[in-house]
Amino acid sequence: MKSLLMTHPDCLQHAMENHPERPQRLQAVMEMLEQSGLSGDMDMKHAVEARTDQLTLAHPLQHVEFIEQSEQPNQVVKVDPDTYMSTGSTRAARLAAGAVIEATTRVLDGEYSRAFCAIRPPGHHAEIAEALGFCLFNNIAVAALTALQRPDINRVAILDFDVHHCNGTVDIFKDNEQVLVCSSFQDHFYPHRFLDFSNDHIITTPMSVGTNGRQFRHLIEKSWLPAIEDFKPDLIFVSAGFDAHQDDPLAEINLNEDDYRWMTKLIISLAGTYTAGRIISTLEGGYNLTSLANSAKAHVEVLIQS
Repeated sequence: MKSLLMTHPDCLQHAMENHPERPQRLQAVMEMLEQSGLSGDMDMKHAVEARTDQLTLAHPLQHVEFIEQSEQPNQVVKVDPDTYMSTGSTRAARLAAGAVIEATTRVLDGEYSRAFCAIRPPGHHAEIAEALGFCLFNNIAVAALTALQRPDINRVAILDFDVHHCNGTVDIFKDNEQVLVCSSFQDHFYPHRFLDFSNDHIITTPMSVGTNGRQFRHLIEKSWLPAIEDFKPDLIFVSAGFDAHQDDPLAEINLNEDDYRWMTKLIISLAGTYTAGRIISTLEGGYNLTSLANSAKAHVEVLIQS
């Protein structure tokens, strides 16, 4: 069974000069997947925009309307100090969420067992009613809540290895015991929200500045594995951020492509045990174009071939 690649060229319309979350990020990932032949080994589909009733599974209607109303013709608008909207941003954000929703639906319908969503803007910092950290809608949260509407899906796990803590995902699911959120992140670092929040279904794994691959793997095995084994998810989502790479300019963690391969193999093993192999992965951070492309390649290569 081929894996699914969800994307859309209009995700490139979201653009601001000299901003780290730029269209070239997605272009670098897609060019690497094409040059390596990986995209040819997958079924590539273009996303459709998430509907408002889908977005409001995770966000109040007022937030969706705020995002739509913030977009202005031919100008860039800041919706928080780090997060912008340009002409085309609303469509890009709806397409990003729509990609993860469609990937989830197709996996649950049995068309595919694994999917990777090459989209932007990212989503894991978007809280219940606040755009934050380059994120407008929480793509993975909307998709997870879509999955939980299915009668055969009672528990989902979201595994987030972006270098920044997934404050938005935690905010949305902090009181929802049907969703296990595991997040590894650089400690005492952006977004400075929910860093210390934890309960039985929110697993936080802070990493000290300079953490290397060996230390990262130990932390994941120590904190994530017991929680996942106890939770026994019906479906696994992955917030695949590659900004913990040693060459990324926005953080100070020292992972490399081999660490992302190891992480992906571990997730596949867990999916084989609990979810009949079903995994939906979506792009989050990563701001050095070379390390982002190489890391995404490593992740996708293992995801679709193991």
